[in-house]
Amino acid sequence: MRYTLNFTCSRSLYNSQLMNSASTSKDSNSKQRRYDEAYMRMAVEWAQLSHCNRKQVGALIVKDRMIIADGFNGTPTGFPNACESDAGVTHWYVLHAEANAITKLAKSNNSAQGATLYITLSPCRDCAKLIYQAGISRVVYKRAYKDADGLKFLETAGVEIASLELDEKKD
Repeated sequence: MRYTLNFTCSRSLYNSQLMNSASTSKDSNSKQRRYDEAYMRMAVEWAQLSHCNRKQVGALIVKDRMIIADGFNGTPTGFPNACESDAGVTHWYVLHAEANAITKLAKSNNSAQGATLYITLSPCRDCAKLIYQAGISRVVYKRAYKDADGLKFLETAGVEIASLELDEKKD
């Protein structure tokens, strides 16, 4: 009898913990979604700092709920801000937003190991290599780039990928 009672109590405790765990997981997912949306809205705002005419892309690198680097697509420091030629062709030396953020991070004392990259346009192949080498473990993007090879590379490398389309708020 005592064995059954202990088993019942243990099972109740187990079920209670399971329900709390599921509730905590749901709350955690909801909280993460709220943070993802907030950081993505910030990346969208950051993209507006770009002087590029064809595409404006913003990126934030976040670790432990702190923004440790930011970037937008544009020319390197000291170059004229025009990203495109008069014919509308992007200059070869224009930096992508995520590359800009990663190079800023390299100048700091911070590490991207285990960080999340929020970016308004999914990464190209070259930037995907930089993301992986920097140790970024999660990428959240708003819109897909025309070439999905960067995302495929990151998935193969074990980087978590998430697409996040923001709901447009109506005034």
